[in-house]
Amino acid sequence: MRNILITGCSSGIGYCVAKGLRERGYNVFVTARKDDDIERLEKEGFKVIPLELSDPESVQDCAYELMLRTNNDVYAVFHNGAYGQAGALEDISREVLEKQFAVNVFGWHQLTNLLLPLMRNAGQGRIIYNSSVLGIIALPFRGSYNASKYAVEGLADTLRLELHSTDIHVSLIEPGPIESLFRKNSLRALREHVDIDASVHRRKYAASIKRLEKEGPAAPFTLPPEAVLKKVIHALESERPKARYPVTFPTYLFATLRRILPVRALDKVLRHVSHKENQED
Repeated sequence: MRNILITGCSSGIGYCVAKGLRERGYNVFVTARKDDDIERLEKEGFKVIPLELSDPESVQDCAYELMLRTNNDVYAVFHNGAYGQAGALEDISREVLEKQFAVNVFGWHQLTNLLLPLMRNAGQGRIIYNSSVLGIIALPFRGSYNASKYAVEGLADTLRLELHSTDIHVSLIEPGPIESLFRKNSLRALREHVDIDASVHRRKYAASIKRLEKEGPAAPFTLPPEAVLKKVIHALESERPKARYPVTFPTYLFATLRRILPVRALDKVLRHVSHKENQED
C-alpha cells in the first residue's frame, strides 16, 4: 500500500482526490488548516495532519509527522492546497503578494524538499503539482494568483530536469474551471486585502464580485473535480507519467493559442475573455 500526502483537502479537488485514491487502495494522508475541517475529515476516517502552508514551522511539523506515521516511506505528494488572491496588481501590496506566494509556492517548495530525501532513499516517487490554466495564460485582476502559478510551473519544469536520472517523476495538473469553493475563497481574499472603494478599478470590481458570488459554474466547460482525479491517477500509476495534464477545454485551448498566436493577438483574446466574464448586466 503506497503512502501519499495530499494538501488542501477540506473541499473541492483535494477532498475528491483523497476519497478517490483511498478507494483505490492508497494509504492517504490529508491536510487541512481549520479545526472543524480536521475534525470532520477525521470522522470520515481520513488520516489528517494539520498544515498551514504559509508557516514554515507548520510545514516542517507536517513533514515530520508524515515521516513518523509512514516510517519514512512516502511514495507521492499531491500539492493542492492554495488560494486565489483576486485584485488588480496596483491594488495588491507587497505583503499580500508575499502571502500568496507563501501559500501557493514557498510552502509547496519547502514540503517537496523535506520529502525528496525519502523518495531518493526509496529509489522512486511522484511529485504532482496542481497548477492552473492561469499558469499558462494571464487574465486581468488575477495577477497575484497568475504569478504564483507561473512560479509553480517553473519550479516543476526545473525539478523534472534535475531529477531526470532518478525514478522520481514530476507532473503538473492544469485544471481550468472546476467545481469547487475556489471563487468563494477568492472573493473573501479580495474583500480582505483590497481597498475596493479607493481603487481606480472599483467599477470593474463590482462586475468581478458579481461573478464570484454567482452560484454554480461561472465559466463554460466547468467540470467536476473527478476530472482532476483521473489525471492524478495517471500521474501516479503510469510508468511514463506526463509532464503536463490539461484537464478542461479552456486549458487545451489556451495552451494551443499561446503556441500559435503572436503576443498582441493573444492579449486581444484574453482582454475579450476578461470583458465577457466580467461585463455588467
